[in-house]
Amino acid sequence: MTTTREELFRALAVLSDENPELRLGQLVTNLATLARGAQVEAIWDCEDEEFLTAANRLVEHYRARKASVA
Repeated sequence: MTTTREELFRALAVLSDENPELRLGQLVTNLATLARGAQVEAIWDCEDEEFLTAANRLVEHYRARKASVA
């Protein structure tokens, strides 16, 4: 059985491959903002499930963007 954290790490790897110019801190901050909005406490308060949902949304966004370019 896969845990949320394992799924999140996989999604982070995909996002890192899609955006290699982003540093990890930038990626995490972007996900927290996507999950919780532009709030100072978003990084601290964001739950793994929220990060995963945001990560999956961003992965889909990058895949759709790639598909539209191809």
